[in-house]
Amino acid sequence: MRPVAAIAVAAALAAAASCSTKADEEPPAESTSGPVKTGPGIEGNVITLGVLTDFTGLNAASGKEVTEGQRIFWDQVNADGGICDRFTVELEVKDHGYNVQTAVSQYAEISGDVLSFVQVLGSAMATALIPELEKDGLIGIPLAWAKNLAASENYAVIGPTYDVETINGLDYLLKEGLIREGGKIGHIFHDSEYGNNALEGSKFFAQQHGMTVVEQRIGPAEPDMTSRVTALAAENVSAIVLTTQPSQTAGVAAAAVGAGLNVPLLGNGPTHIPSLLDTPARDALIEHFYLVGPTGGVGLEPAADLLKAYQTKFPGVEPSNSVVTGYATSKVMELILEKACADGDLTPAGVLAAKAAVSPVDTGGLTGELDFSKPGSSPSRQDFLARPKPGVPGGTEGVEASYEGPTVDSYVRS
Repeated sequence: MRPVAAIAVAAALAAAASCSTKADEEPPAESTSGPVKTGPGIEGNVITLGVLTDFTGLNAASGKEVTEGQRIFWDQVNADGGICDRFTVELEVKDHGYNVQTAVSQYAEISGDVLSFVQVLGSAMATALIPELEKDGLIGIPLAWAKNLAASENYAVIGPTYDVETINGLDYLLKEGLIREGGKIGHIFHDSEYGNNALEGSKFFAQQHGMTVVEQRIGPAEPDMTSRVTALAAENVSAIVLTTQPSQTAGVAAAAVGAGLNVPLLGNGPTHIPSLLDTPARDALIEHFYLVGPTGGVGLEPAADLLKAYQTKFPGVEPSNSVVTGYATSKVMELILEKACADGDLTPAGVLAAKAAVSPVDTGGLTGELDFSKPGSSPSRQDFLARPKPGVPGGTEGVEASYEGPTVDSYVRS
C-alpha cells in the first residue's frame, strides 16, 4: 500500500475512533421538506454512519481506499449542505482486521450509535452480521457481493452478485474469441461465500456452453499457487477464473507462465490492486488478466470528480479502483437517506423502508442500475470489464462498461 495514503487513513481512523452515546429518540426536526422524525444515530443535525472495514488484515489495501473514497464523498455532501440541506454526515470507523469475531464485537459496540452501516467489508463478516442487522432493524452496505447478502432486505449490495459477475466475465471472453464452446475452464476459488457463489456462475456458464469446470478450492491465505496451476495445466484448461486475494492473483499469473499455460485469467472484483503491476507477475498480468467487477475504474468519466478530489487530498499517490467502490457505496447511501428524509422518517425503520422503495437506483455510471426491491435477486446484471495498464489511474483500463452478456439472461438461481 502506498505510504502517504496509509498514513492519511490511519490518522483519519484515529480521529474517528471515539464513540458517543445518542439519545434513543430525537424529537422531529424541521427541514426544507417539513418535520423529520429522527432517532438513534442522529444527534442534533449530525448523522453518524458506521464503517466496519479492514486496515490491517488480508484486505487492508482495499479497505483503506474504500474508506478514503467514502470520506471524500461525504466531505462533498457536507460541503453542499448535507442530507436534505440539513444533516451533515460523520463516519464511525472500526478496523476489524478481516476477523469475523472482531467485526461482531465492533458492531455491538457502535450499532446503537449509528443510523446505518455504509461499509461492512468482507463476505464472512457481512454474513455473520445479518442476524444482528435484522434484529436491530438497521441497513448496511456490504463490501462483498455474495448472493446470501443480496437475499437479506437489510443489505444494499451495490452491483451484481459474484455468480452473475462470473457469467458476465466468461461471456466477454467468449465474445472476444478468447475461449470457445466446449473444453474446460479452471476455477481457483476461496472456500467461502465469496468463492462458492462465483463457482455457481462458472458452472452455469459451462453448462450452457458445453464446457466443464476444473475446481481448485483454496484457503484465503494460501500463499503458493504453483501446485494449483500445475493441476489445471495438466487438465488443459482454456481459461482460469480467479476468486482470490490480489496476492494470489499475482501468484497464479506467475505460475501460469512457468507452466507454459498461456490462457486468459478472469478475476472477480476483489482480485486486483494496482500494486500487482509492481510484482514479478506484471508482464503476465498485462498479457493475460481480465477484471470483472461491479464498479467502473477511477480513470473513467463517471469518477472524474472523485479522481480530482483524491489527487488534491493525496497528491502524488495513485488511487486504486477501490476508491470508486467506496464513493459508489456512499452515493447509494445518500440516495437512501434523501428518500427517508423526503418521507419524513430518518429513524432506522424509516431508512430501511427507504432502501426498499428507492429502486431503481442510478449512481451516474459508477455502477450499473441497481434494484433493491427484490431480495434474493442480484441487484444488477451489469458489470465493468478492465485490463491491467501501467501508468493510468487505478492501474486498469476499461474495455466494457455496464456489460450484460447473453448467457446471464437465462440464469436463474437454484
